[in-house]
Amino acid sequence: MARKNNNNFSTQLEKWINSKTAKTLGDLDEVFAEKSFAIAILILMSIPALPIPTGGITHVLEVITLILAGQILIGRKTIWIPKRWKNKAVNGKIQRKGLSGLLKFIRFFERFSKPRWAHLVIGRLGQVVFSITVIVFTLFAMFAPPFSGLDTLPALGVVILCLSIILEDVALSIAGLLVGSGGIVLIFTIGKVLFDAIKHFFFN
Repeated sequence: MARKNNNNFSTQLEKWINSKTAKTLGDLDEVFAEKSFAIAILILMSIPALPIPTGGITHVLEVITLILAGQILIGRKTIWIPKRWKNKAVNGKIQRKGLSGLLKFIRFFERFSKPRWAHLVIGRLGQVVFSITVIVFTLFAMFAPPFSGLDTLPALGVVILCLSIILEDVALSIAGLLVGSGGIVLIFTIGKVLFDAIKHFFFN
């Protein structure tokens, strides 16, 4: 039964997206209850994970993600965000595009995912590791060189990590760690190349 519920997550999310009610961050806690933190972060970071220019909106979403991850770290059970962000809509033009792509992404993983070592991802230790990893990946996404597209992989790593919590699959945790870590390595590698180029042209 647990697997059926998990693998129906994309259907639940689609119903919420297509419902006529307002789509705000505050609604997530009421609609998705126990996994609302992971689902909220999943939705927030699906926008930075898009391989398209998304403007300054990504930094707002990343800041909210850091706040939520910090709350998981200290053991909060319900979402708290500042009132001005709690009523922030998540169905703007860019968000709708991101959510549409997110549904396809989730359904792809639902085809292959199944509950595996669920206690490692939903237990307290797993939550601590998840929250710290989300904070690290989100910070790298936030401070990646602007308009470089280098924020995509760390953000995508966060999205996959969230799916590992929602679908209770440790294999997705490993995949998320690999994708996010690969993005960090890429940021350092390309950052060094750019730094060396600037140093060569301006200081030699």
